[in-house]
Amino acid sequence: MSGPLKGLRVLEFAGMGPAPFCAMVMSDLGAEVIRIDRPGKPSARQDVLARGRLALPVDLRDSDGLDNVRKLIDRADVLIEGFRPGVMERLGLGPDACLQTNARLVYGRMTGWGQAGPLAQMPGHDINYIALTGVLHAIGRDDECPPPPLNLVGDFGGGGMLLAVGILAALQEVHRTGRGQVVDAAMTDGSSLLSAFVYGMKAGGQWSNRRGENLLDGGAPFYGTYVCADGRYIAIGAIEPEFYRELLDRCGIRDPLFSEQMDVARWPLQKLKLREVFRGRTRDEWCAVLQGFQTCFAPVLDWDEATEHPHNKARDTYLSIDGLTQPAPAPRFSLTPASRPVPVRLASMEEALDFWPAPEQVL
Repeated sequence: MSGPLKGLRVLEFAGMGPAPFCAMVMSDLGAEVIRIDRPGKPSARQDVLARGRLALPVDLRDSDGLDNVRKLIDRADVLIEGFRPGVMERLGLGPDACLQTNARLVYGRMTGWGQAGPLAQMPGHDINYIALTGVLHAIGRDDECPPPPLNLVGDFGGGGMLLAVGILAALQEVHRTGRGQVVDAAMTDGSSLLSAFVYGMKAGGQWSNRRGENLLDGGAPFYGTYVCADGRYIAIGAIEPEFYRELLDRCGIRDPLFSEQMDVARWPLQKLKLREVFRGRTRDEWCAVLQGFQTCFAPVLDWDEATEHPHNKARDTYLSIDGLTQPAPAPRFSLTPASRPVPVRLASMEEALDFWPAPEQVL
């Protein structure tokens, strides 16, 4: 493996969603990742989040298996786990025990509610975490229930990605002082952090608690999605005045109704007018009219179409591994580019211990 994290040793305890995503990102960037799997539930080769790992089935209730895992922990730079608070402690693998034998270890903990607080022991999923932080309330139409926005905000943005940032920051502290520490990454904390921009706008009187009447939540007619004649959709984001004027010009709109872009009182009628305009042509016809111009336009593509779009193909945004199409590693590095990922591979304990030789064996 190559990449800016080449040589970094990461031990991952298999879990769901955000913790595996964090481990995948670190593997994509060159880290050596060993995943501790549950016996009888091996990581599947088609599991994109598991790519780039050695998967090691271990029964953590078995004393020999637990002893060997402790050997790997002592050789690791980073540990990632996504269990409820207290699970690792009950296994004897909590941060106090691990840092006692490996003082440089960065111990990454991924949970929904955090390691402490009234809800710390409660079950939950992405939709619950973003509901508690105000994010879910802000998504959708005002006359409808807030829709589940996939699980990208809590699990992957506010969860796995923020855990990766925390781990990298803690590794800098190890580099500076030689001391490892615990990274407590909670999806409620991360989702809240992602909404910092909205809190700034709200403080400035530029954001309302009502859905569908704000600049970026579908309230503005020039920032939203529209259905076309063929039932497909386009996305418009012409916020800046010059892009707004270009959009109107390309659409052939001369109506005085659109003369004041930021007049919120006009937005409902402007949206109705734009709906009529965009229903007049198919999505591909609108691509011919608006794409390639200063209109902040894009077609709304499905998963299959996205992989075939010329821009994504030119940048190799997607790749195929063993016939499975998936996103390529990101971001990109000029000096230490990432290797092409490989599927997860089942390993034995002997192979894992050889893969990470003990410190005294390193030449």
